[in-house]
Amino acid sequence: MAHEAQQNSGYDWRAALAVYSQPRVLCMLFLGFSAGLPFLLVFSTLSAWLSDADVDRGTIGFFSWIGIMYSVKVIWAPLVDRLPLPLLSKWLGQRRSWLLVAQCGIAGCLLLLASITPERNLLLFAFYALLLAFSSATQDVVIDAYRIEAVAKEYQAAMSASYILGYRVATLASGAGALYLADVLDWQMAYLAMCAFTLVGIVTTLVIREPAHVVKEETRLQEERLAHKLSGALHIGNVWERVTEWFAVAVISPFAEFFRRSGKSALLILLLIGTYRITDITMAVMANPFYLDLGFTKSQIASVTKLFGFFLTISGAALGGILVMRYGIMRILLLGSVLVIISNLLFATLAHIGPDITALALIISADSLAGGVATAVFVAYLSSLTNTAYTATQYALFSSLMTLFPKILAGFSGVVVEHFGYFTFYVYSSLLGLPALLIIVYMLRSQRVENLNL
Repeated sequence: MAHEAQQNSGYDWRAALAVYSQPRVLCMLFLGFSAGLPFLLVFSTLSAWLSDADVDRGTIGFFSWIGIMYSVKVIWAPLVDRLPLPLLSKWLGQRRSWLLVAQCGIAGCLLLLASITPERNLLLFAFYALLLAFSSATQDVVIDAYRIEAVAKEYQAAMSASYILGYRVATLASGAGALYLADVLDWQMAYLAMCAFTLVGIVTTLVIREPAHVVKEETRLQEERLAHKLSGALHIGNVWERVTEWFAVAVISPFAEFFRRSGKSALLILLLIGTYRITDITMAVMANPFYLDLGFTKSQIASVTKLFGFFLTISGAALGGILVMRYGIMRILLLGSVLVIISNLLFATLAHIGPDITALALIISADSLAGGVATAVFVAYLSSLTNTAYTATQYALFSSLMTLFPKILAGFSGVVVEHFGYFTFYVYSSLLGLPALLIIVYMLRSQRVENLNL
C-alpha cells in the first residue's frame, strides 16, 4: 500500500508539472512579457530617473499615484468586455482587437517619454507617464480576460505562473536593462529601447487565437430581467432602450452577479482583495531611491535586485503554481501572506547594515521567492472568483480593488521616509500585511467548520 501511495504521489506531482506544457499556458509567457514591460517604466524605473534628475523624495512618492490608473481600470473595463471596435473586432475578435490598440498606445507613450526629460518639463512628463499607465492598465484588463477564458479553472495557477515568468522577464528588461542603458547612455535612450520591446506583445496578439466567450443561459436570463427592470424604472422609450439594456448587461450585471453568487462572504472577499498586496506595493515605490540612498550604484542595483532577483521570483511563481495544484488555493494564500511580511521586514535590517552587496543579495532572494509564491496564488484566487460571462469586468473589479488602497498609501511613502527614515518605513509597510493574514485565517477556519457540518 505504501509503495502504491508513493507511485500515486509521484504521478500527482508529474501531472502537476505537465500542465506547463499546455500550448495556451506557454503563450502566456509572451502576453506576460507584454504586460510586465510598461509596469516598472511608470514605477520603480521611473522613480530612479526622477531621483537621478534630483526630484525631491516627496514628489517621487506622489508620482506613484500615476499607478492609480491600474486601480480604476474597472471604470472602462465594461467597454473592453462588451464593446466591439470598428473593423478591428471583425478581423481579430473582441479580446485581440482591444489588446492591439492598448499595445500600440503603450509604444506611442514610451516614444513620447523618450522625447522629454523631467528637468525640462515635469508636468508634461507626468502626463505622458499617466497615458502610459492608462494604456498599460487597459492591456491588463484584456490579458486577464484572455487568461481566464482560454483554459479551465484548474489550469489558472499554471497560467498565472507562466504569465509571471513572462512578466518578470519583461521587468528584467525594463528594470535592470533600463538601468544599465541609463548608466551607459542616458534615460531617454533607455526608454526608446523599451519601446522596441513592445513588438513582442504586438506580434503575439496577431498570432494567438481568440478565446471562447461563454455566457450561461442562467446568466443571460438574469441580464434580461435586470435590463427590463431598469427600463421600467426609468420609464424610457425605444430611443434609449438599447443603451439601457447595454448598461444593465455590461455595467450592472457583473457586480450584481458577484454579490448574488458570493452572498454573505462578498464583503469579506473584497476586503481580502483590497489588503493582500498592501505590503509589497507600498514598499516597492521607494525601493530604488532606498538602494541609491544606501550607496549602491545603478549597475549594482540592476545586477542584484533585477537580474539576481529575477530567477528567484520565477522560481517562486512556478512553486506557487505547483503548490496550488497540489494543496489548493487558500492554504497557499496564507503561506504567501506570511512569506511577504517576513521578507519585507528584512529590508528594515538592510537599512542598518548599509551598502553590503552580500546582504542585499540574500534579502532580495528571500523577497523575490516570497513575492513569486504570493503573486501566483493570488492571481489564481482572483481568477477563481470570476464568471466567464463577465471575465474582463469582474477581474478588473478585483484587480482594481487589489491595488487602489495600496496605491493611495504608497503615494505617502516618500513622506514617511523623509520624516521617519527607511527602517521605520519597512516595519510600517510589513505591519500593513496583518489584516489580510487575519482574514485568510478566519476564512480557513470558516471553511473547516462548514466541512465538519456537512
